[in-house]
Amino acid sequence: MKIAIDGMGGDNAPYEIVKGCIDASRIIDDELIIVGDEQRVLEALKDHKYDSARIRVVHAQDVITNDDAPVKAVRTKPESSLVKGIGMVRVGSADLFISAGNTGAIMAGSLFILGRIPGIDRPAIAATYPIMGKGVALLVDTGANSECKPNNLLEFGTMGSIYMEKVLGVSHPTVGLVNIGTEETKGTTVIKAAYELLQKSSINFIGNVEAREIPSGAADVIVCDGFVGNVIIKLSEGLAWNILKLIKSKFMSGTIPKIGALLLKGKLSELKKEFDYSEYGGAPILGVKGAVIKIHGSSNANAVKNAILKGKPFVENGVVQIIQNSVLELEEIVRSE
Repeated sequence: MKIAIDGMGGDNAPYEIVKGCIDASRIIDDELIIVGDEQRVLEALKDHKYDSARIRVVHAQDVITNDDAPVKAVRTKPESSLVKGIGMVRVGSADLFISAGNTGAIMAGSLFILGRIPGIDRPAIAATYPIMGKGVALLVDTGANSECKPNNLLEFGTMGSIYMEKVLGVSHPTVGLVNIGTEETKGTTVIKAAYELLQKSSINFIGNVEAREIPSGAADVIVCDGFVGNVIIKLSEGLAWNILKLIKSKFMSGTIPKIGALLLKGKLSELKKEFDYSEYGGAPILGVKGAVIKIHGSSNANAVKNAILKGKPFVENGVVQIIQNSVLELEEIVRSE
């Protein structure tokens, strides 16, 4: 497999990107292609020992920054690392593209360059959501579509269910729809219509779930529009890190608490790891004709490495093709309404 990585995307490029690629290359045999400013990437590579047969560089003279307007940047910067990397997936010179860059540009580039899977109205960003002590759930959508129609939410549930099973290894995953209550009659017109569509589908739909139930594992796949999903994931991330900071400050407030912290050091490290986004790989763009993964803008080497390792099943298990094959059922469900 050939995996292309955006060497210039994110806050810590290219050094953390390069280090993450090197760490991954020591575990897998696949070819890693770092796309970016050749001089800067090679300079970063020079600081490490690595197998040049496993890692190569493809030069890209431009960079799309977070300040760039996504659609305009994709159209006016064809020589950027982001556009070139997605283009490599399109022509088959890479099987997977990973970037910590501008989210809007990754989404726009995926749509313009790869195109939507025929029959999928709205591609979505799916993010892993840590469930305390139980692994992760998959939250779909987390920012690509701020307003949705009922059929879009059906698509999200179906694509999320396929990804959860084929990539994250959860057999027959449960699917829940975010709502203000668990009752079937609750919610907006769109949510109630989406409920009916999801209920008619072949996925393991368990009904509505409330936001407070998500952290405890209400469902394996959590379906919502991108506005709600983005708020959920950012609120959860902020709350988790603030709780950890509070715990740390309490343990550092005196001699006895410090002794307690020392005794509990292992457990506290485990807790921190459960909240750490870098352990869970990245967020796939579902619904486009190619494998693309978005990782956190502040990703460190560990996050890059895990995105590479956990992105492999996305390609190996044919997720894009399976989604494509599922479209016929989705169209039949929507037509029956």
